[in-house]
Amino acid sequence: MRKTRGTARLLAVAAVLTAGCATACSGGTGATHPDGRPSSAAPAAPRQSAAADTSNQDPAHYAPQVIKHAREAGVSPRLVMAILYNEDYKPHDPSLERSWQKIKPDSAFGIANMHKAAFDQTKQGRSFAHRDWQELPDDPDLAITAESWFLHDLAAQLPAHWAGPYTKDQLLALGYNAGAGNMAAFARGATPGSAAGSYLDRLKENWDKAGKAVARAG
Repeated sequence: MRKTRGTARLLAVAAVLTAGCATACSGGTGATHPDGRPSSAAPAAPRQSAAADTSNQDPAHYAPQVIKHAREAGVSPRLVMAILYNEDYKPHDPSLERSWQKIKPDSAFGIANMHKAAFDQTKQGRSFAHRDWQELPDDPDLAITAESWFLHDLAAQLPAHWAGPYTKDQLLALGYNAGAGNMAAFARGATPGSAAGSYLDRLKENWDKAGKAVARAG
């Protein structure tokens, strides 16, 4: 059951944090990878949203927010949901995320695993411009909003035509994972590396599940 698996994952991460072990993650410039500008500042006290609910780790729980914010940003709700499933490889517990961030300052926050540079760039001129990246662990709605608009901005950087064998949504997912520059290279026909290729494989695996979650809520 998901609850049992989630509990096991929480205990595993807690054990790693207790041991003080930091594992390096793969590089990149997308929302789910470090941007190369780690911050040593201590995390600020979170501002808890009245709508926040981090107790249910199943991305399908957030389907209404996914549909709302994806449509506002002009991107596919199914894509937004599939990416949430892709990013569900770790427990999204606010206290654990902040503990890990103390060990690895360039780690990602929130259910969409967004890094500070990506969030700060995406929020410019938008309704959440006043929000802070460090609020993401406590506010799934904010995380989904930022994810949706980040995908919107990636879509604006796609060429009108591309040579690679990927759909638009697949390219946007690759951009979310590996950055806009790599996304453009993949559109020109470049072959994704192992990390990006694995991310695309997981997207394909999660695609039907994401579609069903969105359809149930739509």
